[in-house]
Amino acid sequence: MNAIRHFMTITHHKLLVMAGCFRIGLYKQGLLHDLSKYTPTEFLVGCRYYKGYMSPNNAERADKGYSAAWLHHKGRNKHHLEYWIDYAVPKPGEDIHTPMEGMKMPIKYVCEMFIDRVSASKNYQKEKYTDSSALIYYQKSVSHYMIHEDTKALLEYLLVMLSVKGEDYTYSYIKNEVLKGKVPYEKKTLNKLEERLHV
Repeated sequence: MNAIRHFMTITHHKLLVMAGCFRIGLYKQGLLHDLSKYTPTEFLVGCRYYKGYMSPNNAERADKGYSAAWLHHKGRNKHHLEYWIDYAVPKPGEDIHTPMEGMKMPIKYVCEMFIDRVSASKNYQKEKYTDSSALIYYQKSVSHYMIHEDTKALLEYLLVMLSVKGEDYTYSYIKNEVLKGKVPYEKKTLNKLEERLHV
């Protein structure tokens, strides 16, 4: 068991997310972020499968074929896109049996998800971290995500902005533009805004 190391890892991550959330004005979310990781269901798994360079949930998944800790975690934390997977709403005239799909996440949880990803990259990559780290990790994983197209566009926009403009600019933009509703939360507009970042 690596209880102390695991506790230090998840607490360091939580403090990073809290600092990021405070920077953009999401004080309550910063304080409550990932509290479920300290419950026995998640904490004991984290101790048993602790690696230090990756999520213990991945190690549990490799060992058992599923991660009980992750299933517990994603159902209690609204900053995870998996929390928002549900059956699609049937369109008029359609059969009631509809596929599952990603629902559009509230903006404040997309912003917390962005900070969570940045903080996880900092936590695991340590001195190798750069402003592009979270974007690179995202690009390796996005193909299997079940995520609403508008939520996907906003998350990608912020990750690209961080990579191109840096942390201070991006966090200020989130606080003063995104969370104040000045940025249209729709794929079409966000894709155009992202294109401008590369110019």
